Order: sequence, then structure tokens, then C-alpha cells
Amino acid sequence: MKLSKTNPNTINLIKSLTKQASAENAPIWKAVANDLKRANRKNKEVNVYHIDECTADDETILVPGKVLGEGNITHNVTVAAFKFSKEAENKIEAAGGKCLTIKDLMAENPKGSNVKIIK
Repeated sequence: MKLSKTNPNTINLIKSLTKQASAENAPIWKAVANDLKRANRKNKEVNVYHIDECTADDETILVPGKVLGEGNITHNVTVAAFKFSKEAENKIEAAGGKCLTIKDLMAENPKGSNVKIIK
């Protein structure tokens, strides 16, 4: 399948996710790769208040798009995303959470177990 993406980093991430999905029999990575293949105008943006509403303490979530800084987060959560705004990153870390790239999460959790996708 030909990718319509031109950014080499995005293309490499999609290829890595697809390879990881096959190697670990982990459909979560295939789902994220498919989300990243979409047109840029359809990429998801999630605000930290939405993450706060949808998670509990010590959960790990993945956003196949950008995390924005609108609202507050009141508990620690590990968030992996394609991109973070600086404000979102600061708010997540101030609440005791952690911000990761999708590639870092894939390295830490190859099977993608106990990861919730938020779109």
C-alpha cells in the first residue's frame, strides 16, 4: 500500500508500528498505524481535560494525534502521542504524569497491553 505521507519520520513510524504489530501479534499497533495513515486534516487532537475525564491514576493511554493543553489534568497518567503542545506536556508532567512518543511506548510495552487509545 502506497502511503500518501511525505514526512520521513511519519513514514518510518507507520512502518515500525506495522512491523511491531506482526512481530508481537499486537493489533493495537496496527490500529495506530492506520490512524496515522489518514490525511493530516483528519488527525485527532485531544485536550488534557479529555484525558483527565477518560482516565484513572496510573493508566497508560495513547493518542494517535496531538495532545493540546486546554483544561487541567488532576492525576498521574502516562500519555504517548504523535505530538504534544508544550502546555500539554507541562500540565501532564506537573500532575505527576509522563509524556512519551509512540515509538518510546512501543519499546517499553512491545505487546501494547493495558494501553487505552483515546481519539
